[in-house]
Amino acid sequence: MPSSRRLPARKGRAPRKQTKRFDPRVFLANIAVGGTVVHYRPKQAIFSQGDRADAVFYIQEGRVKFTVLSKQGKEATIALLGPADFIGEACLASDQPLRLATARAITECLILKMDRELMLRTLHKEQRLADVFIGYMVERHNRTQADLVDQLFNSSEKRLARALLLLSRFGKKDHLEEVIPSVNQETLAEMVGTTRQRVNYFMNKFRKLGFIDYKSGLGLQVNSSLLSVVLHE
Repeated sequence: MPSSRRLPARKGRAPRKQTKRFDPRVFLANIAVGGTVVHYRPKQAIFSQGDRADAVFYIQEGRVKFTVLSKQGKEATIALLGPADFIGEACLASDQPLRLATARAITECLILKMDRELMLRTLHKEQRLADVFIGYMVERHNRTQADLVDQLFNSSEKRLARALLLLSRFGKKDHLEEVIPSVNQETLAEMVGTTRQRVNYFMNKFRKLGFIDYKSGLGLQVNSSLLSVVLHE
């Protein structure tokens, strides 16, 4: 039986400390940061298109719909956002004094509001938060480009499948299934760029194939198998 022995510890070298991972949710939830946590009810506006752009919002709990209204009065859904997402961050740019879109709560929401000047000071002071924020902005930019490519080249069925996977935050969580609360087919049609009838047809198809399921009182469950629709040529 092979013997084992413990090697003597090296002198003069302190044990390596494990660095604690920075969690922006914990940092921003700290009231000492200076923000204000606001509770929003479903359908309540967080800010509206044309309002002064003077604050950044950070979603702690709940879902938010981001929409834009054309001069002809037609509303389009740009994105559905959830916990750990920022809203209204464009106000940090000096050339945007007014909101270009509307943010409205879909579910009960807890959202941290930080004045523009406070957010800028915090980003300059806390490098770790600045790194997370820049990474978030780059990801949002890449998402916008991918959305444009999706609209130009993919079928409405693929666009719907991709939208559902994005809403379920596929790839960002350890588990393979996620429930999306309170998202109606009209909103999905606006996001995908098709009619509600087409969305209804594809949703029924996805359900029969086991890609999605409806949970009573909870919302829509999206299974990872839905990815096959996006990858299918």
